[in-house]
Amino acid sequence: MNRTTQSTNIKQAINNLLDKGLTDKQDIYTKVVEELGVPRPTVRRVARDLRNELLQKIKILQSEVPELEGSSKTTESSD
Repeated sequence: MNRTTQSTNIKQAINNLLDKGLTDKQDIYTKVVEELGVPRPTVRRVARDLRNELLQKIKILQSEVPELEGSSKTTESSD
């Protein structure tokens, strides 16, 4: 399994466990290691990459776009 595929599989496994409601980071790492048979340091590295990707997406979604903000205020005030 190449590194890209391995990382993708680990990210999917982490997301699946999060979707199932697991909240303990160590439990998530342990289950991914058991399910995929990959070394724990690899899981931790990929989890860090996933966290950084998600934080970057959140930052984009939280950023305010002046044009949209201005047009929504205009729309609200004309109601």
